[in-house]
Amino acid sequence: MDDRAVLELAARVVRRESSAIADLADRLPSDLPRAARLMLECRGHVIVSGSGTSHAVALRFAHLLSCCGTPALFLHPGDSQHGAAGALRPEDVWVGLSKGGETTEVCFLADIAKKRGATVIAITEKPASTLGRLADVILEVSQPEDVDPYGMIATGSSLFNAALTDALCVVLLEMRGYTVDRFGETHPGGAVGHKLAGRTAS
Repeated sequence: MDDRAVLELAARVVRRESSAIADLADRLPSDLPRAARLMLECRGHVIVSGSGTSHAVALRFAHLLSCCGTPALFLHPGDSQHGAAGALRPEDVWVGLSKGGETTEVCFLADIAKKRGATVIAITEKPASTLGRLADVILEVSQPEDVDPYGMIATGSSLFNAALTDALCVVLLEMRGYTVDRFGETHPGGAVGHKLAGRTAS
């Protein structure tokens, strides 16, 4: 494959993924407002879990929720089978990401969350799955089949789910009235912290 072919392939990937994300704007889950309100009213933590590529999306989601004023933590679904599930409380909202809704460790943790009285939100493309049946709220998401190589390697679909969770983060930021000054209190370090400090000083 020569350089031109490499660049053309890379461009096709970017166009395919950007098209999939743009398509999401017209197919947002109808229960997204309900999920956002449950997270807004949460008196504990929003706890997010996922395995595989969903692990990376869940970890990112939990971090950005906290950045946007919603206290959140990532809980590893594998570790949950070895004591970490003890972190779940009735006042928490647990969010599980699983494309097919049958990931063993994610469903195991969903069951524990349910039994502990936490609110369970599922992000999945299979509402009738085990995870869907355990959920109080289902955010059904189904990305275009051709967005991933072989329909299995989650390159585009992970971005698709990240875009959905980004939308939730910004919705919650607005609903909460979270200001840049409050953000500065939790992000004092790095280039962002220095920029915010300069803004405050001026």
